[in-house]
Amino acid sequence: MPTKSNKLVRDNIPEIIQQSGKKCEIKILSEAEYFQALLTKLVEEAQEAADASEDELTLELADIYEVIDAILEFKSIHRQTIIKKQQEKREEKGGFKKRIKLLSVEEKNQ
Repeated sequence: MPTKSNKLVRDNIPEIIQQSGKKCEIKILSEAEYFQALLTKLVEEAQEAADASEDELTLELADIYEVIDAILEFKSIHRQTIIKKQQEKREEKGGFKKRIKLLSVEEKNQ
C-alpha cells in the first residue's frame, strides 16, 4: 500500500525514490498551488528547526533558507530587498540580542 505524502519536495526526490527501487506519483503544481505549498513548507521547516537537536539545527536552518530562496525567486524579490527591510525593522524595533520575553501588558489607569 502506498505511503501518502502530499507535500512539496525538493526537485531530485522523485529520482532518488525511483533509484531506490520504489515508485512514486507526482503532480506539477500550478503557480497558486506552488506558492501555497512553499508557505506550508516554510512552516513545516520552521517547526522542524524548533524541534531539532543541537546537531540537527544547522541542517534544518539550511532547509528554511532553501524554502525562502524559492519564495524569493518565485515572487521575483531580491534578497537585498529583504535584507534592507530586516535592517529597517531592526533599527525601529531592535533585534533579539537582549533575550527579552514579554510576559504581559496592562493598560495604564487614566
